[in-house]
Amino acid sequence: MKLHELHDNPGATKKRMRVGRGPGSGKGKTAGRGVKGQTSRSGVAINAFEGGQMPLYQRLPKRGFNQPNRKRYAVVNLGLVQKFIDAGKIDAKAPITEEVLVASGLVRRQRDGIRLLAKGDFTAKVEIAVTGASKPAVEAVAKAGGILTTTAAAAE
Repeated sequence: MKLHELHDNPGATKKRMRVGRGPGSGKGKTAGRGVKGQTSRSGVAINAFEGGQMPLYQRLPKRGFNQPNRKRYAVVNLGLVQKFIDAGKIDAKAPITEEVLVASGLVRRQRDGIRLLAKGDFTAKVEIAVTGASKPAVEAVAKAGGILTTTAAAAE
């Protein structure tokens, strides 16, 4: 293979349409912009402008409040933790921390912490330390004979 033998795949590149180059080109005179008006001229940026009518985004009601600095937790169900313990991806004898959950692949990223929810069956007697957990999750781990500790005020 030499430099002069290199070429793109057929159809990979397309020539730019040259507009405003006379009537024979098929894109002469108005150059595909139609006739007159604001959009036929250059320098037009009219996103969401509806010809003076109140734009849709202003007509719709606004509700609620988006807290800019709210905490976002990675959510894990107890059933999945049990599945990973059964598969041998998590060692049930060692304490299960957030780092262990990330290393096992159960959680992709920790975010502001990991929160345990009670969905699924849980039978392993383990020690779990996470940022937060729901009340049913705490009860499910205790029922299985384990200990669940939370490190944040996120526990409900």
